[in-house]
Amino acid sequence: MSNPLESWTEEQRSALLYRACADAEKDDARAELFRRLAGEAEAQAAIWRAQLTARGHPAPVPYVPDARTRLIMKLVGKLGPRRMRTMLAAMKVRGMGIYDLTLPGEAGHGVPRPGSGAEHRHRGLHGGGNLRAAVFGVNDGLVSNASLIFGIAGATNDRHIIALSGVAGLLSGAFSMAAGEYVSMRSQREMFERQIAVERDELARYPREEAAELAVIYEARGLPRVEAERLATTIISNPASALDIVAREELGLDPTELGSPWGAALSSFLAFAGGALLPLLPFVLPFWAGAGGAAMKVSIGLAGTALFGVGATISLFTGRRALWGGLRMLLIGGAAAAATNLIGRLFGV
Repeated sequence: MSNPLESWTEEQRSALLYRACADAEKDDARAELFRRLAGEAEAQAAIWRAQLTARGHPAPVPYVPDARTRLIMKLVGKLGPRRMRTMLAAMKVRGMGIYDLTLPGEAGHGVPRPGSGAEHRHRGLHGGGNLRAAVFGVNDGLVSNASLIFGIAGATNDRHIIALSGVAGLLSGAFSMAAGEYVSMRSQREMFERQIAVERDELARYPREEAAELAVIYEARGLPRVEAERLATTIISNPASALDIVAREELGLDPTELGSPWGAALSSFLAFAGGALLPLLPFVLPFWAGAGGAAMKVSIGLAGTALFGVGATISLFTGRRALWGGLRMLLIGGAAAAATNLIGRLFGV
């Protein structure tokens, strides 16, 4: 931040949000972390205020939170910091990574020491993220287009109308999913890039204050204060790796894995289109030309088999039995298709 007034305002806002988190947090260790981070933000704000007056500008008036900040504070009070951590991170509230680890006194695994590599042990749990997104994308395309096709089939026996409706449903749904995924990923990436840029600027300008903030986080994770301060000072003293570690520890971000908007959009498009294509195939392939009834039966068979397969695959992520997962998805998708088919019959042409 090159504008001291903007930086002062941002630090004051962060301090206010830290205190809101401390008031809403039921765990004493986390509440203390937020109170100390509030103190660090206020100290940083004092530095920016001193810069303003040193340049001959008048001292800023007492900080008054804007409407967005007041809304976030109310939501934090009702929902708690854990549920609001994405929004809080966007408002430059650090320390949200504390919710990914067990604090002293909590049941479960012990607190991993920073730099021990323990933070990568559970990467496998998230490594299937792309596969999971693909499976759910296929499921969305399958259920929505099967419902559309069976609804139109309930209204008319004209195979060409059914095929045209299915193609329109596939394309509109796939493009809609791709556009939504691109905007979502682009917005998220811009937010992350801005946060990392702010950290880069502050590391260059105020390494001592950044080390103090990092030490507070490490201490809250179980390190003795002296060791936490020593580790934080060592990290900040190495500019080559300091930004990467600060982004991970304070923002909960991996600078090397911010995501590709175009990649996300393409994956979403292909996944949705792949699922939407299955119930449509019998109506567009020449094998069943002129045989609307046969095409409908084959479409039902393909959709039902695919629904069961998707449900069984989803069970890999939920830990439930594959048979139950497949049957549940078959029942859900079948109910949706049956409902649209009945509506199509009621309004049939």
